[in-house]
Amino acid sequence: MTDTTTNIYLELHAIARLLHNVFLDYPTVDSIQYFNDNQLDQNWPVLIGSEANQKGKVLLSQFISQWQPDQINEVKLDYGQLYFGPGEPNAMPWGSVYLGEQQILNDQSTIQLMSFYKKFGISFDLKYNQPIDHISLFYSVIDQLLQQLLDEPNNKLAKEALIILLQQHMLPWSGRCHELAIEYAQTDFYKAIALLSQDFESVLASTMNVVPMPMRLFR
Repeated sequence: MTDTTTNIYLELHAIARLLHNVFLDYPTVDSIQYFNDNQLDQNWPVLIGSEANQKGKVLLSQFISQWQPDQINEVKLDYGQLYFGPGEPNAMPWGSVYLGEQQILNDQSTIQLMSFYKKFGISFDLKYNQPIDHISLFYSVIDQLLQQLLDEPNNKLAKEALIILLQQHMLPWSGRCHELAIEYAQTDFYKAIALLSQDFESVLASTMNVVPMPMRLFR
């Protein structure tokens, strides 16, 4: 692995871990303060300097520059209406909703994902019951697989798993989730996160030479 490849893997690995935490649960004062304390609007990796990356960092900067802890309920409300509820979230974070004609949780695509995880020995501990095709859990698996590739650059199994995960199980629908988040987000924070997620996935796909499998989306 060249130094350039190692550096891009390190950047992508750090982003995957952060996105996992951002999408997994409601924001807290501490989780938002982490962005402020670490100046992530300035320190977020440039990667290839795409338009999505630049716009995302600008929006994140606007949000951080005006952030006050008493705004946390506004950010929580935005997370809820985008990704959780009550009611139907505007940017549902579960793959089966996009990939299945019935648009329900735990549909055929989820069963296929479970089989894929079993085949490659991939597992994770969930704090609460959650369909395994939640977008935050994809970022967790990407985090794991990139770490394996950083530790063992010639780990063919980890590379194969990452390619299949992106090509068949995540990228066919995740971009649509981010598009909906950009459209419906009420805060600059979640608009920024959606743009930076798009950028992350595009660069990761390019780095791994992955072309997403074309699939019909139902949302």
